Amino acid sequence: MKSEFIFQSSPWFILLCLLAGGIYAFILYQNKKTFSPLQNRVLAIIRGLLVSLLAFLLINPLLRNNKSTIEKPTVVLAVDNSSSMTHGGQAKLEALKKNLQQLKESIEAKGASVEIQSLDEETDNQNISDIKFTKKRSDLSQMLANIKSSYEGRNLTDVILVSDGIANEGISPTYGKYNFNIHAVGLGDTTQKRDVKLNAIYANRIAYLSNKFPIQAEVSSYGFQGKSTTVLLKQAGNVVDKQVVSFEKQDDLKQVTFYVTAQQKGMQRFTVEVVPLNAEFSTKNNAKDAYIDIVDGKEKVLLVALAPHPDVKALKSIIEKNDLYELTIKIVQSDDLNQIGSQPFDVLILHQLPDIYGMGGNVVSRLLAQGKPTLFVLGNQTNITSFNGMQQTLSIAAQAGKADKVTAKFNNNFNLFNLDGDKLSLLERLPPILAPFGDYKPTAGSEIILYQRVGSLTTPKPLLIANTTSARKSAVLAGEGLWLWRLEEFSLTDKQEIIDEVLMKTLQLISVKDDKRKLRVYPISPDFSIDEKVIFENEAYNDIYERIYNQDIKLDITDEKGKVRSFSYTTTKDNSRFEITGLPEGVYRYKASTQVLGKGEIVDGQFIVRNTDLENLNTTADFNMLRTLATQNNGKFFVANQLEKLKDFLSSNKAPDKVTSVEEMNEFINMKWVFFVLLLLATVEWGVRKYLGSY
Repeated sequence: MKSEFIFQSSPWFILLCLLAGGIYAFILYQNKKTFSPLQNRVLAIIRGLLVSLLAFLLINPLLRNNKSTIEKPTVVLAVDNSSSMTHGGQAKLEALKKNLQQLKESIEAKGASVEIQSLDEETDNQNISDIKFTKKRSDLSQMLANIKSSYEGRNLTDVILVSDGIANEGISPTYGKYNFNIHAVGLGDTTQKRDVKLNAIYANRIAYLSNKFPIQAEVSSYGFQGKSTTVLLKQAGNVVDKQVVSFEKQDDLKQVTFYVTAQQKGMQRFTVEVVPLNAEFSTKNNAKDAYIDIVDGKEKVLLVALAPHPDVKALKSIIEKNDLYELTIKIVQSDDLNQIGSQPFDVLILHQLPDIYGMGGNVVSRLLAQGKPTLFVLGNQTNITSFNGMQQTLSIAAQAGKADKVTAKFNNNFNLFNLDGDKLSLLERLPPILAPFGDYKPTAGSEIILYQRVGSLTTPKPLLIANTTSARKSAVLAGEGLWLWRLEEFSLTDKQEIIDEVLMKTLQLISVKDDKRKLRVYPISPDFSIDEKVIFENEAYNDIYERIYNQDIKLDITDEKGKVRSFSYTTTKDNSRFEITGLPEGVYRYKASTQVLGKGEIVDGQFIVRNTDLENLNTTADFNMLRTLATQNNGKFFVANQLEKLKDFLSSNKAPDKVTSVEEMNEFINMKWVFFVLLLLATVEWGVRKYLGSY
């Protein structure tokens, strides 16, 4: 480490500091008859040094330290420890481990540091002999990204990727950018095998009870030209449908579509299975599962309007985009008033109701009496006085017949649902719509989503506002001309997304049902991998919905065959979760029960355990990808039996050590040792004077 002084003023001031110390000491000790001449000189020197050092600190010099460190180059052995690496046999894996250990020792002998990484993110720098090739998926891109992040700032020069090149999760590693050389070592067989494979299943995530829905399968074959096989669709082990496919080419691809009628509510597992042909290399890739949630009906929305209006059509277009909502439209001026609302509904939309003519007064009162979530859309026909008395979201002191032309400004403080603030700047470019003119007063608990914007001025008046805290959740769109916004958005962007998203999410916000249960037991995810723990979160509440613990919970889990697994456990404040391992793949239903404050509580639900063993779907090594990855990152490609060549290449292309120099600037007055020097000088002088009988 090298140190030097940096002066913020002229170095000649040092002479003045020494002069000041000398003059001070001369004046203090020249006439001291108490001490001998030698004692006077010693005490004068000490005082002179003390004063000179204090004066030196006043010019505030800086001390610059330069510290250099040398870091050896680091080489990472990145081992793909997925199960597909075992297809070549255990003997080849053991030979590979032995050769990699020799490679590691050779690199270290040349002065570099070698560390081991694998697909196990939680395990760092493991021993080569301890690596287990059991991972059910290969995300090589994520492994390299983790290495890049973990070794940031270090002298990482080379990564040796040992893999079969099969990446069945994440993006291809060739799309990544890395700041180190990548050398690839390929293990496996690149010869394409005679095989029939189920590539993928395509199906909707949700289907409706009694409706037909498609399940499409993609089947590929290699080496079975002129052969045929049967594709089965199964549910709960029973064959629901089947089709025959014929392969005309050496390398062929077929699509099969089944149409199924949803007959049972809840999550259902459908299995597509290809009947194996003779001499197939592997039959583990002949079946796949599709999980479809069968729901009983949609959320029913009743839209009641005073009269036909372009906004009604706009609302219809927005709502019908969402498959989970079923819309019914009634017009007061043309429909039978007694029939409006006779059918059940879950959400109510009132367009320009209550009206100034009083035509829909009784209908509106009857509909609101059901206590359903309501969206009010105001217009020039709305009776504002009656509106104020029908909801607890917004009060408007309006002047009859007067309206403002306003645009919208998103409230950046609104957080009850997520919206893209950047995209919402489009609202300010849309044409103005008509809003009632007057004073707006949001009620307690209301949240403003959009403000009214007049010209370039954003007012505090709400244009779109919601209240989810009152007995009946409601929202108010205080403007007429929604259809103009949708037309202009399409003109500007060729899409109708922003306006539709704002209105649809507002409708979802007020229609979501509150969970008032005292006991809540639920899996932390709707589906789990077969090699993961199934984790349940447990919540219990008292009468004022404060969290309580030490609940004895019984949990029953039932699989598709009706087999019940029962568990009992007690929640604590430190651990409110319960974990289950070893569940085979399938759809499970659960029921949890306990006594909360002496009252029995029961909850139920379902979850999925998926077999995510992707390694058996593709067994052909991809050395081309490894070659491309190495070429893109200044590296070389070698097959597993060429590690000696890799060793020689690294020896002849050894990276230099990394020299890091760190410069620090510190004020001299902040040095601790300076304080102790000053204290020592003052103490010695004071002690000597005291000893010699003077003060």
